[in-house]
Formats: sequence, C-alpha cells, structure tokens
Amino acid sequence: MKKNLNKKKKSKKQVVEKVLKRRSLIFMFIILCLFTVVSMKLADVMIVDAKKYKKSLKELTYTKVEGPSSPRGRIYDRNGKIIVDNKAIKTIYYKKDKATTTEEELKLAYLVAPHLNLDSSKLQDRNRREFYLVKNKEKVKKLITEDEWKKYKSREISSSDIEKLQIERISEEELNALSEEDNKAAYLFYLMNKGYTYDEKTIRTDDVSEEEYAYIAENNQTLGGFNVKLDWERVYPYGDTFRTFLGNVSSSNSGIPLEEKDHYLSLGYSLNDRVGISYLEKQYEEYLHGTKDIYQVVNRHELKLLKEGKRGNDIVLSIDIELQKEVERILGEQVIQTKSEPNTNFYDHSFVIIQEPSTGEILAMTGKQAVNIGGTYEIRDYSPSILTSPMTPGSVVKGASMLVGYNENAVKIGEYMLDECIKVAGVPEKCSSQTLGVINDITALAKSSNVYQFKIAMRIAGREYSREMAMPFSQSAFDKYRNMYHSFGLGVKTEIDLPIESLGYTSEDKRAGNLLDFVMGQYETYTPIQLSQYITTIANGGSRLQPHLLKEIRESTDDASLGNIIKSFDVNVMNTIDTKPEYMARVKEGFHAVTMSAGGYGRNYMEDRYDPAGKTGTSQSFIDTDNDGNIDTETISTAFIGYAPSTNPKMTITVTSPNSSNPNTGTDYASLVTMRITKAVSSKFFELYPL
Repeated sequence: MKKNLNKKKKSKKQVVEKVLKRRSLIFMFIILCLFTVVSMKLADVMIVDAKKYKKSLKELTYTKVEGPSSPRGRIYDRNGKIIVDNKAIKTIYYKKDKATTTEEELKLAYLVAPHLNLDSSKLQDRNRREFYLVKNKEKVKKLITEDEWKKYKSREISSSDIEKLQIERISEEELNALSEEDNKAAYLFYLMNKGYTYDEKTIRTDDVSEEEYAYIAENNQTLGGFNVKLDWERVYPYGDTFRTFLGNVSSSNSGIPLEEKDHYLSLGYSLNDRVGISYLEKQYEEYLHGTKDIYQVVNRHELKLLKEGKRGNDIVLSIDIELQKEVERILGEQVIQTKSEPNTNFYDHSFVIIQEPSTGEILAMTGKQAVNIGGTYEIRDYSPSILTSPMTPGSVVKGASMLVGYNENAVKIGEYMLDECIKVAGVPEKCSSQTLGVINDITALAKSSNVYQFKIAMRIAGREYSREMAMPFSQSAFDKYRNMYHSFGLGVKTEIDLPIESLGYTSEDKRAGNLLDFVMGQYETYTPIQLSQYITTIANGGSRLQPHLLKEIRESTDDASLGNIIKSFDVNVMNTIDTKPEYMARVKEGFHAVTMSAGGYGRNYMEDRYDPAGKTGTSQSFIDTDNDGNIDTETISTAFIGYAPSTNPKMTITVTSPNSSNPNTGTDYASLVTMRITKAVSSKFFELYPL
C-alpha cells in the first residue's frame, strides 16, 4: 500500500518537472526570437538606414534660418510699362544673440559707433540717462539711500522703482560730462535695444556709405550680432499717378500688421515679413511677395546658403498709365477751375472711370479734390471714394427704369405719353425739368422725362394716372425696380478686385410716393464704380461684368522684360440682364438720342465724330454744412455715363460731380463741370486710341 502511494507521488513530481522544462524551453525560444528581432532592427538602423539617420541628426544639429523678405514683384501697366519697381537699399542691422550680456553690448556700441554715421542729436534725455545707468552701475548705486535699499530688500519697492529713482537722480552735470564718443555709443546702444529684445533691429538704412557697409560686412563674424543686408523699397516711375490704388507695403521694422497676424502666420509668414497693407499691394499679396533665402547656421554667426530666394511674380494691370496720367491732369485742372465759378461753394471733387465694355477692364480711374490751403486751392487725390462715396445719381438710372416698364408690359416700344406736371394725393406736384408735351420712349430718354417714368411706375403699381389720384403702395413694384437695378450692379457690390467697397444707401421708407423718386434716381445712392458697371452692362448689350484692374500675372525675370504668363484674368460675367434683346436695343437707341439728337440733354458731352451714347443725371442732394451730424443744406449733383462708338463701343465713361452747384443763392447758375470733364477726357482717350 505504501509502495503504491510513493509511486503515485513520484509520478506527480515527474509531471511537474516536465511542464516546467517545457515552459522554460518556450520562454527561451521567445527570448531568442525577441533578441533576433532587436538585432535585425539594430542592424537596419546602423547599416541599412544609416544615411537617413545621419541626415536627420544633421538636420537636428544645424539650425535653418530665413533671410529677409525678398523683393516683391513688379507692377506693369497694360502696355508693359513699369509703374512699380524695387530699389536696393543697403541696410545695417543688429540681432542680439541670447548669450550676449548688457556689458558686451556696451563694448560693442563703443567699438562700432565710430565707424557709423550716427546723428547723436536724435538721442533723447531718457536714452542718455539709461545709457549712463548701464555704463556706471556702481556709481549710480550710491544714488539710492540706505532706507530705500532696505525697502527694496523687504519688497516694499521693486527693482523698476529703484531704476526709476536712479535715472531721475542722475545730474545734468554728469550727463553733460559725456563726450561725443559717449553720445554716439549711447545712441547706437539705444538703437540696439529698442523694441523686442531678440528682434532684428535696423541700425542704418538711409544713405549707408560704402565704407560703413564694408566695415560691417568684413567684420560681421567678430561684431557679435551686427550684419548687413540688401533690403529694398518700392519706387514709382510715374510718381503720384495712380499711386493710391497701387497701395503700400509694410516696412521691415513694422512687418505683418498686428490685426492680421494670425492670418499671415497660418500661411507660413514670419512676424517681420513685409506684406502689402492696402489696395493692389494687399489684394495680390499672394503673387507679389517673394520667397526668402534659406540659410543653415554652421556656427554662432556664420550662415550657409541652402536655397536662394526669388523676387515675387509680376502683375500686369488693365490700366493705361499714360491715359491715367492725362485723366488725372484734366480732372485736377477742371476741379480747380470750377472752384472759381459762382454757386460752387459746396463743391470740391469729381470722379472719372473709363472701362473696356467687353472685358470689364478698368483703363483709368481717379478722383480729385480741391483743398483750401491758406486761401489757395490745391489738388489732393480722392480716388478711394470711387469705391466708398455714394451719390444720388439722378436720371442716369432711367435706362434701367425703362427696362422694367418694357418687361412688365407697362409701356410698349414707341408708345406716346403726355409729359405734364402730375399731382397725386399727399405728394407735391412733380414735373420734368421742362414740360415736353406728347413724347415717345426715345424722346423720354433723350430729354430725360421724369413724367414718362412716373406714369410707367404707376402702371406697374396697378394704377393708371389721373390727377389727385391716391398713389397705392406696392412692395412688388419697388422690388421689380430694385431687382433690375441690382442686376446692373446698382446697390450691390461690383466685386472689383480691391479690398474695400461699399454698397451705397438703400431706403426702407414705405411711403408710396417714393416709388416716383426711385424711378428717376432720387431715392437711393450709388458709388461711381457701381454707375460704371451699370453703363458698361448697357454698352455690351446686357452682360454685367466684374470690373477689374488685374490683367495678367507673370513670372519674374532678371531684367525689365515680362516673363511667361502664369494666370490671366478671365472675363467674369456676373449675370445677364433679364430682358428681351429688342428692349435692350431700344434703351441703347434712347441713349444714342441723348447725345446725338437735336435737343438731347447729352449733346456736346462727347464729340459727335466718336458717335457716342449716354445719359445725363442731375439730382437733388443734401449735405451737413456745419458738421453737427444733421443734413441741413440742399445742393445739386451732376453725373454722366456713356460709351463710344454707339456700335461696338471701345470705352465707357463715368463722370460724377457731387454738390457741383448751390441752388440756394438767388441765382440760377449751375456749373457745367461734368460736361467739361467728360468732353476733355473722352477726347484724350480717342487721341490715344483712334477709331
């Protein structure tokens, strides 16, 4: 019995040992496999991918830095003339190394200052005191009393309080003891430390001499952060011509505008990059900005060029700079001349826009303002208001108004109506500028009949005119006119390729009589660029085109020649006018009669030999004469929109002159400034672009 029990125990022991042995073998096998995998991976890292990891180590070991912003692309006019270029500017700058101490900077200032043309007279008193404090630390410590040091140690006053007291207590006698050498070093020390500590500081950039530039360039490795670079600035071969719309670029000191920091940083810019900050420079920043040099830091102050930067792409504008120059000259002369006429005390500016009607290209665009300087009027550029300053347009809108009548069957082509003074209940009597009698639609446009438009509007509102009738309010009538105007670009954004544009004023006044003011251009206001889009749409037969200044984007070249085309501005048809071709043709016939028929109100605005068409506009406008925020004085504003020749037009022209006459003087003289400008500018256009 005992024998069997022992045998059983022995059998169990053997089983356990066998299991343990098997597990040990499995464990050893796993260890062997893991060791094999690790060995293979190590071999892969050390042998197969050695080059890759050496490259990664090199990239981590050496710092890459970018050079300054590269020159921007040039801007050309439509004929290939350079209107914005770059000029190289020699610049001396200082960039503090993180290891540099204040004492080392002080020594640098004394070392470098004698070699630079620095005007120490620009040094402010505060700057001199701060320099004296740094230079004489031990001496100025004695300017603080024991009691003040105790307060400092007990944290009753701060280190900045101590410094303030020291600066205040430096005597004038001690400051006056500073030599010219000290003052020059002090001024350089100030330039080295103004702004953020580790930013690049411009030390000299205006008229840097060859000697100054050479000294820094030859010794930059031993001058602890001083270096040179060729910066650039924009130059304008045509001076102030079209200058405002060309826009501006930030300086190397200001860099990216603070309010746009996040936007530019997300695009990979650096804080000190120079960017376009207004108008075309800003609008086409993505094309104009250049790519920067990429360097590798191989020791503390040595750089190795890895990738050379490149000047930005060039842009070609639709503007003809010679035409623009002449238009600006004419406009300036006419505005000054007009200020010498009677009843022009509230007038001070006019606008001109010339467009190519089949493409929407702007050929010339400007505004000029007369400013009284010491009793003499001088001309200032007023061009931006073309996009932002709306005006009551007057009768120029009657082409769009007539189309509403045709579309709604409220008037037939050739229909005659009686032009008479009309009277509806609750509204003062309304007339045309003169009683015209029985007229058709062409004469209504040629002689700018208000009454013809009134009677059409009444029909659209659901009533035939009768004297003292109640004028019903019709929202649908307002909507029909407003929708037509919007389809021409009146009261909506034209989407011109510039960063700013306003809409004008849209009224929400629901009085029924306002419909009559609406249809003759006395209800809402529009900007000159909106009026230009409107006449361009009529001139080309009904396609509303995006007005634009960009013509092409070109690759930059090493000389003044134009590079390959990267992108062309395609004609952008924003919408077409919803009307029948015969209706549009009838409006164009009426516009032709405005300028070419006997008695047409636009006669003599353009020379007959150009076979022009167009529409005049005279409107009541109101201004605030005492700047109290209240509109208090009525004025007369004038406008002309037109195109030539009437068939296959080469150009459209828009001229507006807000507040050109004062009707409150007891005399009825009204300035013809808009006519004179239109005639002179259109004649100059056809001199440069003969038929």
